Amino acid sequence: MPNLRRRAFSCWLLIGCFVPAVSRAQQAAAPSGVPATTEGLVKVPSRRLGTVYLRPGADFRAYTKIMIDPVQVSFRPGWLKDINSSRGVASRMSEQDAQQIAAAMRSGFADIFAATFKDKGYEIVNAPGPDVLRVSAEVANVYISAPNPMGGGAGTRTYTVEAGEATLALAGRDSTTGAVLGIALDRRTTGGAGHATLATSTSNRFEFEELFRDWSLACVRGLEQLKARSPLTGKSGAKG
Repeated sequence: MPNLRRRAFSCWLLIGCFVPAVSRAQQAAAPSGVPATTEGLVKVPSRRLGTVYLRPGADFRAYTKIMIDPVQVSFRPGWLKDINSSRGVASRMSEQDAQQIAAAMRSGFADIFAATFKDKGYEIVNAPGPDVLRVSAEVANVYISAPNPMGGGAGTRTYTVEAGEATLALAGRDSTTGAVLGIALDRRTTGGAGHATLATSTSNRFEFEELFRDWSLACVRGLEQLKARSPLTGKSGAKG
């Protein structure tokens, strides 16, 4: 029970982090970002993702195309300071290093997410339409256990069991009306080897890409299940 309470608290805390982004999005011509409220949505059980909210009456059967908003990546507050506190000058991470990691994560998640939907027969598009589901995603609270600074710390060897952890925040909308159909939040650690291994930029990237694939598959399979259950009732779940 304590773990469940912590997860629930983390999810609501994460939703609160999106309030400024939502305010900006409401001023824009088209919606983007993960909403800061679940108003009008119902929490449903899910075996694939930690916390899921869906709109009763939503019908996912028409969606054969996916429109993906630019992926956002944010680190856990204080992560950079925490990492550098136990490092020598030569191996410390700079803000530029962190931004380069975030950029790589943005492109990596977007590529894997799009490829996974393509493999399942969905067309990836850039414009709204009646058969287009618009998806916004943020990889938030990223914590990399042993990141390697760009161009520094070549003599440093760090061993870790897991590359790190992150939380996926996802929102699905009807692309023409902007109506929020569902929100999902899921916090996970990377798979890891189960024993301490040498952490490198290559191993970190591999571990996080595996995590992105797991999330992408969970989203595709979840959408397929939602289609099978559409139109949704107030008790429609995302089990399976």
